[in-house]
Amino acid sequence: MESGRATLLKEQQLKDQFDNLEKHTQSGIEFVERYSKFVKERSDIEISYAKQIRNLSKKYQPKKNSREEEENKYTSCRAFLSTLNELNDYAGQHEVIAENLTSQIITELSRYLTELKAERKSHFHDGRKAQQQIESLWKQLESSKRRFERDCKEADRAQQYFERMDADINVTKADVEKARQQAQMRHQIAADSKTEYSNYLTKFNQEQNEHYYTLIPNIFQKLQEMEERRIERVGVSMKTYAEVDREVLPIVGKCLDGMTKAAESIEPKTDSKQVVESYKSGFEPPGDVEFEDYGPGQTMKRTVSETSLSNSRGEAKERPGGGKSKGKLWPFIKNKNKGSGPEDFSHLPPEQRRKKLQAKIDDINKDIQKEMDQKDALTKMKGVYEKNPQMGDPASVDPRLVEMAMNIEKLQSEVHKFEGWLAEVEGRLPSRSDTPRRQSGLYESQNSNSTMVDNNCAQDRESPDGSYTEEQSSETQVKVAIANTPEFDDEFDDGDEETLPTIGTCKAVYSFEGHNEGTISVTEGELLFVIEQDKGDGWTRVRRNEEEEGYVPTSYVEVFLETNTKGAMTYI
Repeated sequence: MESGRATLLKEQQLKDQFDNLEKHTQSGIEFVERYSKFVKERSDIEISYAKQIRNLSKKYQPKKNSREEEENKYTSCRAFLSTLNELNDYAGQHEVIAENLTSQIITELSRYLTELKAERKSHFHDGRKAQQQIESLWKQLESSKRRFERDCKEADRAQQYFERMDADINVTKADVEKARQQAQMRHQIAADSKTEYSNYLTKFNQEQNEHYYTLIPNIFQKLQEMEERRIERVGVSMKTYAEVDREVLPIVGKCLDGMTKAAESIEPKTDSKQVVESYKSGFEPPGDVEFEDYGPGQTMKRTVSETSLSNSRGEAKERPGGGKSKGKLWPFIKNKNKGSGPEDFSHLPPEQRRKKLQAKIDDINKDIQKEMDQKDALTKMKGVYEKNPQMGDPASVDPRLVEMAMNIEKLQSEVHKFEGWLAEVEGRLPSRSDTPRRQSGLYESQNSNSTMVDNNCAQDRESPDGSYTEEQSSETQVKVAIANTPEFDDEFDDGDEETLPTIGTCKAVYSFEGHNEGTISVTEGELLFVIEQDKGDGWTRVRRNEEEEGYVPTSYVEVFLETNTKGAMTYI
């Protein structure tokens, strides 16, 4: 009985230990979840902060066609713009922190929590199963023990009954024999129950020993290892949390260095000179005020306002003796023309007007240069079409060439007009026949021979679909030279007679819709075979398969030539 009580007490204590471990491991999981939530909120704060910083930087960026954009010529304004750009990069580093916190901690902890919960559930399931198994064996042992006790008592009562019957002389011999057989049967049942009880007891002791010395210690060991791994994982996450911040510190430092460098680049004297240059009017200082004598019958001149210096001589347009009017006291004149003003900028002071006119002439000259470049490109394309009709119809280019010629003529007329006004401001009014001489010699030579590509050839080449591809001027000059050689004239002669071998591969950097004859449409990222290099006309011949090949703009693809083809040269 004492042994049974001890077993029950140990089993209860073990059950209590499982309850304690279950509570502790659940608390550990909740701690990991709480830490993961903390990192998630930190990541959200970083994202929100980065967004606010970007919005702040964007808010104070100079707006186009505004006074703020005009002020960017000052070093202090440029320094502020650099600071805004560095601040934008600084915000990007906070976004990097948020991304790394999410990918390296939050996502990893979420996956680990799922695994941890499954492992914990498995270990406690094994523990409960072992407890149920030992409890089942204990119940079987107790049942067999009670049965053995009952059978022994029944056997004792049968034996006592037989002895009473055997001592009674009034009982028949048959009744005595019956009582004796009943007693023997009860003793046999008791013996069988004893054997069964003994077997159950042996089995229970073996299972109990394995339960307390093997199964339960193993489960506890696994729970301990699981808990240690959880604690270690939290430590690694905390270390990663610090490393994520440390990784961006060098770039953040560079951003701050950029802000410092921008501040150090401010030059007050340069800015003040810019102000003087921007607002220099070109007016001559006013002359001395004449003495007006008073005499009988004479009235002294009255000013419009005796208290305003700017209006004191505003009515006098010319001096009696002729010459320029000096009635304006130019440092105090306010500009009443708040709008765009007349086309010739006559509302501006002389110096400002000269600058505006010169800037306008430069802008128109750039437009003329652009039109000239495009016209040269179309002229060359027309020549290619004339030599190779399969590439396209030469007549399809003529309307565009006519339109460009008209645009160039109109722009040149604009240049002549503004140059005339500029000459007027500079005090050298040329005759009508001399005015066009101010136009640059470049445009005169191009106007005399618009179909010829000179050293200032196009930097923007027009592709068949109307888009333009950028080329360096030096490359263009080389390509023009190649185009004038006999080899260029014969480059398409054998195009349909034999299949050209593959000399490399290329990858489409941009999508191109080849509407014109001889071209091929490609999509961005598509891989093609190169069968003919750019011969100087800005086109590369490619092949998609045995049946599809054609030309694409060289600037639209990234070419990788084979090693035995001009030294494995790679270009875009």
